[in-house]
Amino acid sequence: MTRRKKMVEQVTALMDKPERIRNIGIVAHIDHGKTTLSDNLLAGAGMISEELAGRQLFMDSDAEEQARGITIDASNVSMVHPYGDGEYLINMIDTPGHVDFGGDVTRAMRAVDGAVVVVDAVEGTMPQTETVLRQALKEGVRPVLFINKVDRLINELKVDEQEMQIRLGNVIDKVNKLIRGMNKELYDAGWKLNAAEGTVAFGSALYNWAISVPYMQTSGVSFTDVYNKCNEGDMKWLAKRSPLCQVLLDMVVKHLPSPLEAQKRRINIIWHGDKESEVGTSMLTCNPDGPAALMVTDISFDPHAGEVATGRLFSGRLRRGTELYVMGTSKNINRITQVGIFMGAERIEVEELPAGNIAAVTGLKDAIVGSTVSTLQDMTPFESLKHYSEPVMTVAVEAKSMKDLPKLVSVLRQVAKEDPTVKVTIDEETGEHLISGMGELHLEIITGRIKRDKGVEIVTSQPIVVYRETVTQIAGPVEGKSPNRHNRFYIVIEPLAPELVEMIRDGTVSMNQPALERRDILKEAGMDKDEAKNVTAIEGTNIFINMTKGIQYLNETMELVLDGWREALAGGPLADELVQNTKIRLVDVKLHEDAIHRGPAQVIPAVRSAVKAGLLMAGDTLLEPLQKIQITVPSLQMGSATGEIQGRRGQVFDMVTEGDSMTIIGRVPVAEMFGFAGDIRSATEGRAMWSTEFIGFEPVPANLLKEIVISIRKRKGLKEQIPRPDDYLA
Repeated sequence: MTRRKKMVEQVTALMDKPERIRNIGIVAHIDHGKTTLSDNLLAGAGMISEELAGRQLFMDSDAEEQARGITIDASNVSMVHPYGDGEYLINMIDTPGHVDFGGDVTRAMRAVDGAVVVVDAVEGTMPQTETVLRQALKEGVRPVLFINKVDRLINELKVDEQEMQIRLGNVIDKVNKLIRGMNKELYDAGWKLNAAEGTVAFGSALYNWAISVPYMQTSGVSFTDVYNKCNEGDMKWLAKRSPLCQVLLDMVVKHLPSPLEAQKRRINIIWHGDKESEVGTSMLTCNPDGPAALMVTDISFDPHAGEVATGRLFSGRLRRGTELYVMGTSKNINRITQVGIFMGAERIEVEELPAGNIAAVTGLKDAIVGSTVSTLQDMTPFESLKHYSEPVMTVAVEAKSMKDLPKLVSVLRQVAKEDPTVKVTIDEETGEHLISGMGELHLEIITGRIKRDKGVEIVTSQPIVVYRETVTQIAGPVEGKSPNRHNRFYIVIEPLAPELVEMIRDGTVSMNQPALERRDILKEAGMDKDEAKNVTAIEGTNIFINMTKGIQYLNETMELVLDGWREALAGGPLADELVQNTKIRLVDVKLHEDAIHRGPAQVIPAVRSAVKAGLLMAGDTLLEPLQKIQITVPSLQMGSATGEIQGRRGQVFDMVTEGDSMTIIGRVPVAEMFGFAGDIRSATEGRAMWSTEFIGFEPVPANLLKEIVISIRKRKGLKEQIPRPDDYLA
């Protein structure tokens, strides 16, 4: 029997034993060693050669990933680990560390129950460490810690044994401080990381060794041995006595929850349906014989099998021919054509897959990332995935040859389906297509793949920054008249309170939850009781409230009213950018009694023009995206680094000295970050290390507003003259 076949048999034998399954994600800041760690875990499980582990980068199967030396896509793999009295199935997802690919981390966290947080012993916690921890805790995913590159502390920084232990202790304290700050309840409930209990391991992924306090008692390898052997350069001794795979996977099995244990807690966080219903109790107990409930967390494209939807199966079982419904789409039946699991880039077919596993299925033609899929036609959907970053840069894409235009349109639709953090706008009339992504690298990778993998020759523009529009004051009632003058809509528009914006962003408030629950949460957050009761729709971070009473025919017209509202939000009057953070109340309506006079052609333009005029009356302004930036430089170069931030309309808000280096923390508008990499290298003689992270949108300075608005309007082919409210209300 081949080794591969034997491994597949071992994996499938454990699939229906949820108490022996661990679904885990490997998360960290970029270059802290996740993929090298994943390689060595796979080598320990016998899936790849030990000689190549750490260099093969098995989980980085894409040519672009291999060439750039970074992880771009989250990759799944299943392996078996012997522990105690038997074997355990580990379903592992290796996630990207670069801030531009944070969406993959968010999606992976929905599929797993535990996370191995990897931190570089020398660099310590970095901005992305904080982001991935926040994503894990938000999804109810339990963390354990692996402090990597301990050998660098000894061989590069030349610390003594005592200093080494102090530094490692500081890393644990910093991660604990983050956990406590993000979720004190879980921290107090036993999620505090503790080396003595075994929820922390130390080691070197590159040299394939690790230690933890419990494993020290078994192996007899101590911190002194680690210090001495690193000094002597005898990593093989450590790898033999205290192998990374053994130490880390023992920690995973012992301290991270099985689906049986995790789903009891996690379902309450990620699903707001009736817990007493058949599907509710089935998910809470991870019942393989209940209705199927699958959350799609990834969609990839296989040239032979078509679209492959990967996701976590919380209830029921999947096999070829299973008929499923995708919530939120037409009630068409989707029939599964293949069920499988991923082993890195390879997808292995299996007969069936029960609850508690991560499935890869084909045949779900209606699914997108974030879809809830079930054998029930009307299952309450899972909470939608909340991405911590937003698309902040755009490139215009055109087909080099006109004959490729139809192919480009279908490829762009495919790209938007595969990666929900990409926003694709297709203008079939002008032939111009816009792709918005998380940053320059994200856009570079996407456009590169369109050329290389999808075989379409394209021309791309320079990246453009994405802005948003919002209001600064209250306005209204504003009257919107239908073209036939028979229907009138009166709206009041005002800024949405920042705490409510935050609650929508993090999923505390959504249209998926029961109306009473939503009303109570909004009331508690300070919204007026009547308003909280009448929230009709939420779009992005905008709320629509119907405050009218007893208006005839409004019920049957409401969907058209919301269509007009959404159209206005999709492109504000100032610069045709997305509108956010507004509260719009419908306060009165006059409708024609004859349905033919209040159709889409009358209602949608009336509402759209009222909203656009209202936005202008309420002090419509532009918001620009900002990035938090952290630069570490030798103290001598501090002035050059701060100069780079301040010369880009940035602010420095903290400086931390550690030894002879200085870490500068600040924030800079994304519009000013073009060419930053080359400039900071020149300014600091190539000695700066930096990382960036999206931190939200802030109003454009008043002295720059008009100039930026006019340049955007020019670029979009709009009249340079900024419209006035009367232009919409004529």
